[in-house]
Amino acid sequence: MADAPDDAIDRLYGLALEEFIPARDALSKELRDAGRRGEASAVKALKKPTVAAWAVNQAVRSQPRAARDLWDAGDALAAAQEAVLSGKGSGADLREAAERERLAVDPLVDAARGLLTSSGGDLSDTTIDRVRSTLQAAAIDPDARDEVAAGRATRERAPRGLFGGDEGVAAPASPGRSADPPARRRSAGSDGTEEKATRGRSGRSAAPKRGRSSTRGRSAEPDVSAAERARAREEQAAARKREREEAAARDRARKAAAARVARAENALAAAEARSAKAAEQLEDARTREREAVEALADARAELRALER
Repeated sequence: MADAPDDAIDRLYGLALEEFIPARDALSKELRDAGRRGEASAVKALKKPTVAAWAVNQAVRSQPRAARDLWDAGDALAAAQEAVLSGKGSGADLREAAERERLAVDPLVDAARGLLTSSGGDLSDTTIDRVRSTLQAAAIDPDARDEVAAGRATRERAPRGLFGGDEGVAAPASPGRSADPPARRRSAGSDGTEEKATRGRSGRSAAPKRGRSSTRGRSAEPDVSAAERARAREEQAAARKREREEAAARDRARKAAAARVARAENALAAAEARSAKAAEQLEDARTREREAVEALADARAELRALER
């Protein structure tokens, strides 16, 4: 079956979420009417993103520099994890890399937080949490990064742990497809696409790199001790917990600030209403004063007329 037109895919995944299905089906019909049945079928098979995946796509598309910073931070975190596994890294280096990745995720999460639902409301806190998890997964998982970096994610992802396991609860897979196995990595295809996606870490593809490091660990270097692995797990778990707590604190601060702004706006509106009423009362008083002065002038004129 032929592939869907690349530019058409980009346009579809850049649309508002509620426009995706109508636009996809219209494009499929247009291609089929033009006799391009293979492309029409490929377009028809494109999956509508979940709300969180759509928000990730829009954030990455609108913030390309922040996305590049996240990929760099993810490469550094992956390298720090590899170093810990090979016995060359330290907990301090891993914590520093994890903090850099956390800071790189924040601008993209903020961009997603500024999006609105089809009904005009804010995205829910649960959706924002899924956005953050998907971005974290894309930072260090080549499979997730491929579709997220292209702005074509269709489902949420869960970040993988230090030793390849999913961190927390795995994100649901798209209908008709099973979730990726935790330790799976695709090798480079014949066109080199996957190799290019994973090459930022060392100039080589990810799978051969792990193969060499594990061989080196058996023949030339001692295995990482159970205590070191446990400590590394604890450090990463603590880093993730701090990140969740900080995200929750930021959300609470944002809501508190919004409440303060609302109170200030209400107070301003009340003050403006009082000011308008006072101005009206002042104008009435001035009108009465003018009328009194005019009446006094008339009375004095009448008095002078009688004195004559």
